[in-house]
Amino acid sequence: MNRARIGRVLTLMQEENLPQIIVSSPTSIFYLTGKWIAPGERMLALLVRDDGTVLLFANRLFALNGNVDVPLIEFDDTDDCVAVLARDVRPGRVGIDKDWPSQFTIRLMEAREDVRPVLGSGPVDRARMCKDAEEIDKMRASSLLNDRVLERLMGELREGMTELEGAERYLAIAKELGATGPSFEPLICFGANCAEPHHASDDTRLRKGDAIICDVGLVLDDYCSDMTRTLFLGEPTDEMKKVYELVRAANEAGRAAVRPGVPMKEFDKAARSVIEAAGYGEYFIHRTGHSIGLEVHEKPDNSATDETIAQVGMTFSVEPGIYLPGKFGVRVEDLITVTENGGETLNQLGRQMRVI
Repeated sequence: MNRARIGRVLTLMQEENLPQIIVSSPTSIFYLTGKWIAPGERMLALLVRDDGTVLLFANRLFALNGNVDVPLIEFDDTDDCVAVLARDVRPGRVGIDKDWPSQFTIRLMEAREDVRPVLGSGPVDRARMCKDAEEIDKMRASSLLNDRVLERLMGELREGMTELEGAERYLAIAKELGATGPSFEPLICFGANCAEPHHASDDTRLRKGDAIICDVGLVLDDYCSDMTRTLFLGEPTDEMKKVYELVRAANEAGRAAVRPGVPMKEFDKAARSVIEAAGYGEYFIHRTGHSIGLEVHEKPDNSATDETIAQVGMTFSVEPGIYLPGKFGVRVEDLITVTENGGETLNQLGRQMRVI
């Protein structure tokens, strides 16, 4: 059990007036206990109370006895698992993890009419927002490996290759170089498909004159990376060059704005204003980024409406883009972590226009 992280959660529980919380997300349980558990349809719950009590409720078939350093309460398939948990829940408010299936929440309410469930993901989500030095080291390593994998992939892209073949090569190279797996399915997009920000790779073949978007990420030592680079097969048009340089400049402006004590929305504004000033604002159709760590999408957003104040250790993407329907799109994405003096960009693959 990571006592420092539990301590941060307890402090945040007090701030949110939550005397007890039920944590069910396997990722959050790993964050607090160091143990990955895949519950499937069975109940998994970590009960944290403001008196410092931490109890893990898990099915006996997970064979956790002796394998976790958290007080463990086990149950069998034939037991009423919620009734087992209910015995240790105190009367009054209990914060429920946003990921806990409603069937368990409803059964807890039926078993304990003196309990009032409220949304209670905040303390753990907020604790996970600010990465400690060990986490930053792991995220830096994950991003640098992603750099190497994408550099290899870009060197292998050829006319006639399909998007799916490009995605398969990314996965193969990542595995070869030591990644545990992808942090999301690689998005390899050619030509007009680049105008769809989340286009799923398909059988479209790469042709001369196409823009190419590679949005890829991997998992290394439990931590995710995420990066996007746009390149071109053959000499790009003047419009492609203009749009590329705008997006690259927006990415640079968004990263340069990062520092502690500033609302997240200001980083979005810094990137978006570059694109809007050039008359392409209507074609930047998504938030500037998202937080990342043990999961590829975490809280808070790097968006125009997020008021969260940036703190040291927060790590998120800066990924402005311009998408011209039926023509092409450009996105340039990097991960950045907030430092005492500004921000550190975690991946180092070049952002200069690349033509193959």
